[in-house]
This record gives sequence, structure tokens and C-alpha cells, in this order.
Amino acid sequence: MTKKWVYLARNGKEAYTEVLGKEPTLPEMKEIFGGKGAGLMAMTAAGAPVPPSFTITTEACVEYMETGELPDGVWEQTMEALADIEEQTGKTFGSGENPLLVSVRSGARESMPGMMDTVLNLGLNDETRASLAKLTDNEWFSYDAYRRFISMFSDIVMGYSRLHFEEKLEELKEREGVELDTEVSLDGLKSLVDEYKQMYKEQFDEDFPTDPLKQLDLSIKAVFDSWNAPRAIAYRDHEDIPHHWGTAVNVCTMVFGNMGEDSATGVAFSRSPSTGEGEYLYGEFLVNAQGEDVVAGIRTPHQISLQGSREWARDRGISEAVRAEKYPSLEEVMPETYQEFLEIVDMLERYYRDMQDMEFTVERGDLWMLQTRTGKRTAKAHVKIAVDLANEGIIDREEALMRVEPGHVEQLLRPSFDPEAEKTLIAQGLNASPGAAVGIAVLDADRAQEMAEDGQDVILVRPETSPEDVPGMLASKGVLTQKGGATSHAAVVARGNNLPCVAGCEDISVDLNRKQFTTDDVVIKEGDVISIDGFNGEVYQGVVPMIEAEWSQQTELIELLGWADEVREIGVRTNADVEQDAKRAVDFGAEGIGLARTEHMFFDERARDAVVRMILADTQEARNEALDEMLPYQEKDFEGLFEAMDGKPVIMRLIDPPMHEFLPPYHELIEEVTKLRMTRPDSDELAEKEKMLEVVSGMWEINPMMGLRGCRAGIMYEGLTEMQTRAFFQAACRCSKRGVDVHPEVMIPLVGHVNELKLERQKLEAVAEEVMEEEGVEVPAIFGTMIEVPRAALTAADIAEYAEFFSFGTNDLTQMTYGYSRDDAEGKFLLDYVERQILPENPFQVLDQEGVGRLVKMCVEEAKAAKPELEIGICGEHGGEPKSIDFCLRAGLDYVSCSPFRVPIARLAAAQATINNR
Repeated sequence: MTKKWVYLARNGKEAYTEVLGKEPTLPEMKEIFGGKGAGLMAMTAAGAPVPPSFTITTEACVEYMETGELPDGVWEQTMEALADIEEQTGKTFGSGENPLLVSVRSGARESMPGMMDTVLNLGLNDETRASLAKLTDNEWFSYDAYRRFISMFSDIVMGYSRLHFEEKLEELKEREGVELDTEVSLDGLKSLVDEYKQMYKEQFDEDFPTDPLKQLDLSIKAVFDSWNAPRAIAYRDHEDIPHHWGTAVNVCTMVFGNMGEDSATGVAFSRSPSTGEGEYLYGEFLVNAQGEDVVAGIRTPHQISLQGSREWARDRGISEAVRAEKYPSLEEVMPETYQEFLEIVDMLERYYRDMQDMEFTVERGDLWMLQTRTGKRTAKAHVKIAVDLANEGIIDREEALMRVEPGHVEQLLRPSFDPEAEKTLIAQGLNASPGAAVGIAVLDADRAQEMAEDGQDVILVRPETSPEDVPGMLASKGVLTQKGGATSHAAVVARGNNLPCVAGCEDISVDLNRKQFTTDDVVIKEGDVISIDGFNGEVYQGVVPMIEAEWSQQTELIELLGWADEVREIGVRTNADVEQDAKRAVDFGAEGIGLARTEHMFFDERARDAVVRMILADTQEARNEALDEMLPYQEKDFEGLFEAMDGKPVIMRLIDPPMHEFLPPYHELIEEVTKLRMTRPDSDELAEKEKMLEVVSGMWEINPMMGLRGCRAGIMYEGLTEMQTRAFFQAACRCSKRGVDVHPEVMIPLVGHVNELKLERQKLEAVAEEVMEEEGVEVPAIFGTMIEVPRAALTAADIAEYAEFFSFGTNDLTQMTYGYSRDDAEGKFLLDYVERQILPENPFQVLDQEGVGRLVKMCVEEAKAAKPELEIGICGEHGGEPKSIDFCLRAGLDYVSCSPFRVPIARLAAAQATINNR
């Protein structure tokens, strides 16, 4: 039995049910028919006005990519489906009397807007063009459709850039003294079609193909080929879309929006793709146009809704009278069509249970739906739409949580331009995709990609973008275009990738030849720095300072994370060393401090001299004197942490780095001593530097990461960790007496043998008890250890006897498990390892679950078996990484701890991990 490759939209779901043996789910429909094909079938089944169509499956594309030929049976089934469409429409493909024209469109299971190809008006030749003119009584329209088809076919199918054809069109408009395509004369179009044909013949040494079946065959293959176009590959790499999926091909009956003033075409979103607002219908349209005109930016698109149109005009300083005359909305010019469209939009959003991105055409007053798909949107819109759909009862809260990616949360926490900063405004455009970006202006996408790969921050500036620009767009910090609207290629791609974008900025004139753009009185050359604000559409000369995002304004995100807290089964704490970070983390929802590093206090200029004297001390008396000077600074910082965390635990990690890090570098000292010996051999400064050099030389280690640091330093430097513990508990006791609810916990780092922990804990517990007795107040005194050494993980049961909590320091644990020095590895080979797929991911960014993770699991199991009440967390930077958080939940950890700005991300990821692992 021949495999079924081709399905009609009118009964595709039923036919696939027979093949599958059950009714397919929406994801299963998208997998085989792509999002566009599945959408056409769903809209047809729902009774929406959809031009008859059929879909060639993604499976056919996969086989075509492997063999270079259409699979057996595809062409025969295509002919059968074409005959069915002929019967539905009463038209004949290739006929001279009532010709059927079609479009050939791509459609992958995941939306890839603008990344693959489409051919419109297929089936036109001299004979069918004449018939089309007679049937429509519009000869101008027939020639306009014909010249578009020749240009598009030459570009997409044959690889001869449409820019060559656009140049001829521009020359014609200049000769005729007109600005718009729609103003070109009939005679002009006739001559243009003849010129296009001649260009094709000169390029390919053959006439333009007039056989519609040949046109169809070549176009189907071209759309399949576009799956592996460089821009599509770059987009999939960026979006983590598998390369083996393939695209479907959709062959749809053509309907025309360029048949006069009662025809139109447009793109609409059921909710704003920029903000997520659903107050009115968002989108753009043009009267007497085809779809490519809306996104090309040649004519200014009009807004679909009246409210949207008035807001658009207000933002541009256009009066209501001028707006109503020159830029009326679809709601005004075609009110009945608008109402019909509203009903269809509402139906589609409820069917798909998500914001929809739709293409439509109005042909002589009749509305036709060409596409619906789940709309690409910004991070802000992702969150708002998910929350609103849940509050409207369309989805439940858990589904809302699963629809927002942790990366969206990170986007919302990114900075914006400082409103108080001085700015040099040079242009105003459309706020097409929110966000702020600063970088050097680059006018070529390939150069932008190259410069970004060299580490430069780039703003891509183009007259308008095309699919070929996508790799350069994705490498840039932001995008600025002279032409285009809210549904232009630049806007759609930018929103889908959370790139700041200002589009349709007609205040600028882009000169690609001179590599510059100009405004009225400013020239920006390639390489000059500009700043663009995707929130308001403003463009500035030079660097504009940024400020942190205002958390309190993220109302939908705060609501969503509240739902996450109700679901998640693992705690979220923060890594914070100073009061300001701790307060910020509490605002972000942290449930305590999982790691307070004490070494930063040693770099405090106020205590710097005492730190150096402590390390250089020849006697214990001198060391104790220096430690006594350091204590008040440590205590003050700890008090700030306790006050910020009122009622929440604070885990203080004792000193971890090797002592030499607090002294001048060895090589600098050698240089300074050498110079002083030559210039000032009898100076006190030389004697001082020589003593410092002697100490630093004596402390020099071949591998300091595995040398005298952590608990080893605490054991060998008498009084060091005792001072830190005294400062910590003095702060706790004094805060407690002021009414602060303190929960101090001491973490002893880098334990490799139980005796190290046993020795340090006994010593430090005594200090804590002494302080509490002196202060006359009791506070909790909890001691635990940081699991960073593989041996500690392997002997967890022994170590658990002397610990009340474990916290995995996965940075050091990863280094010691792999045998990598992180600084050396990332600088010399690790990134190359990931690119060459020697390693699946950077193990310092995403926890290695098979190796390091196995140690973690063994440690948790043995420790919990020995002491069930033992609390276990993670405080390495993996604590804020979503995949690692999922692993931590499965491994049985009680909490994760991460930097303040990753706390919201961790809260969401923890909830998603809980849902995924039920």
C-alpha cells in the first residue's frame, strides 16, 4: 500500500485518524502537517472561510532531504488533491477560461516566521493572465499579479534575487513620477512583465516556464529546500529546533487582496505580541495589496481596529482628521468584514487556547483566512498572556506556569535606559519589540554577525530586513529599520527572539553604499555607537546609561511566581554577601540565604590593612590583634544580612579562597622589588616589599585550588575562623535583642575528611556558645558543611554525623570530578569541546547529571539514610539553572540557592520541575 503523503484541508484530520488508528492530538497534527497545515485543517473544520488547500507532509520533506527526489507517490497524490480543489472551486489548474491559481507555502511544526519560502500566484502564464483579466474585469490587476509571480518564482525557485526585479520596478515608478506600486500605469506594468521575462531568459538561457505543472513541481521542491537555507538553519540553532524535522508544503487556492478598493490583505494578532494586552485586535492591513506589501514597508500599513488606529496616530502626532482620511482602520473601511473577523479570531483563540497570529485576505468584500498559528511574542507578552488566559479560565494555572520559559523571566529583569540620563535623540520609529540596546551601528547583516562573534556589541541597521538577515539579527543586541511596521519581518523576528527593535523609523535615511544613515542634521557612520529603545521607539546618538528593571511593576510576573510558590516542592534561597543584595533577593522571593561568602569582606578597604597584617603575622599575638580589628567589619555586614532576612535562615560560609589571594600578586612584587633594588636600595619601602615577597613566595602553590584553603586554612591559621564565627554570632545575638528573628547557620567549606569537620565544628561551636553567654541571649547554632570534594560525597554517611546540613558547592565539585581548572578550561578548550559536541554542555553552567550528578545522588542517599532530618541544598551557580534545578528536585534536595537576579527564574523552574516530575 502506498504511503499517504498528501492530505486535503477539508478532511485531513479524519484521513490522518484512519492512518494513525486514533484521533490525533494537536501536537501530532503539527508534527505531520506543520503548524500552518494543521491550522488550515482546524479552521476549515470549524467552518471559517478558508480557501481550499492541501498539505504535503513533513515526512515527505525528510525523505526528499535524504534522496534529493520527491518520494514515490507524492506527485500522483498531489495531482489527486489538485483535482479535488478544482472540483471545490469550479476552476481548472492551467485552464485558459477559469484558471485556478495557487500559493505554495512552507510550514514547520514550530513557527519559524520568515525563515522559509512562499510562492504566490502560481499557475500564471500569458493565457491564464488574460483569462484572469477577463474574469475580474481588471487588466491592471492581472499584470500586477503576473509581475509579482515572475519575480517571486525567479528568486525563490531559481535563486535569481528579486532585488534585480525590484530595481526595474523602482526605475519604472521614477519614469512615471509615482511613489506607490498601485499608482503604476497599465502600460507600465505590461512593459515591466515583458522586461521581467527577458531578464529571466538572459539569466537562465530559457523562457520563463509557462507550464503550471512544471511551476508547481519546481516550487514544491524549492520550499522543501528552503528548510536547509542558511537563515533557517541559523534560526533553528538559535531556537533549539531540531534540524531533522523538515517542513510541510501547503498548496492553497489563491485569493487576492489587490483587486481594488474592496479588497485588502493583512496580519493580525488576537493579543498584542509586544505587551500581551488584549484590549483590542492588534495588526495591520493594506487595501488593494498582497501579503508581501504589508511586511515590505513600501506603503504605510493601517491598523485593524479603530482604537489601535487612534493610538498609532497619537503616538506619531497625527491628528484625528488626518488619520481618518489617510489611515483609516479596517473597522472603519470594512465594518462588516471587521465584525466577521472578530468572531473568527475569538473562535480560533479559544480553540488553540493561546494568542493567535493570523493572515487574512479580503477579496471583493469576502473575508478569507489564510493562516493561524500560535503567535511569537516578547517575554513580557508571554507572561501577561499566560496569566490572563488562566484568569479568564481558558487554561489552568499550572499550564500557565509551563508556558512561560525561565528565559522569559530573565528578559523581564533586564535593564532599561535611565529616564534621568542625558540623551541625544536623533530619530523616532515604531516600538516594534521592547528592550534597550547599545552598540555600534552596522549596516550589513554578515558584517554584524562577524563583529558580534569577535565580541563587539552591534546594532544592525537596515532599510528593511529580509530572511537573509536573520543570522546577523540574532547575533546583534538590537535592530533598527527605516521601513516596516509592527508586522514587518524585522518586528516579528525581533519579538520572537526578545531583541529590542525600532522599525519603520522614517526619520532616518539608510545609505548602504556609504555605510551610514542620516537624520535631518546627524550622520551616523558604520562603527558609531547608537542606543535604541524598543519600549518607545526612540533612537539616540552615543551611549545611554541603563538602570535596573523595576520589580514592583512586574505585576503579572509577580502573580505568576506566586502560583509557582504554591506548586513547587523545593525551596529557593539566594547567594548574597551584602545587605543590598539580600534585600533585593527578598523582594524577588528568596526564602533565605543559602550562601553568604565572607571573603569579600576581606577585600574591604576599611579592613584591608588588618587582613594583610593577619596573614603576615609572625606571632599569634600579632595575628590576634589583626583579627580583632577585622571583626567589627565582619559583624556589621552580618547584621545587615540578618536584618534583611528577618525570619529566614542565613548560611555563612567560612573563608574559602587561599590566603595569597588577599596579597599582591607574586609577579607584581618581583617587578616592584627589582625596580626598588636598582633605584632605592636603602629604602624602607624595599624592606617592606621584600618581606611581602618572602611571604607570598612561601605561600605559593602549584595548584592553589587544591591547596591551603577552606577548612584547611581555618585549621592552620589559628583564630581565623574563630573570629568569623564570633562576628557572625555577635551579629545574630545583637539583632535578636533588637527584635530581628535570626536563624544563623555556619557552613564549613572544602571538607574532604570527617575529622576536618569534626575538629572545626567542635572549635567553632564553643565560640558560638561563648558569644551567646556573653550577650545573654540564645539563638540557633546550626553547623554544616559544603560538599565540594568528591571524597566528601563518597563518605557522606560519616560526615553527616557531624553536620546538620549539607550544601553542594558544585563549581568546585565539578572541577575536582572532571579534573578541570575552570578558568583554564573555559579559556583554552571547554567552549571548543561544547561546539564540537565532545561535551553536550558546559558543565560549569549546566550540572553534569551523569558524573557530578551521580556523586550528588550517592551523597544524598547515604546522608539521608544516616540522618533523615539532614537538610541538603545546593549553592553553586547551578542553583539558578533550570535543568539543574530539575535534577536537584529528583535527587531529593531541599532547596537551591542562586544569585538574587536568578531567584525569580529559580522559583519558576522549581515549579516546572515539580509539575514535570509528578
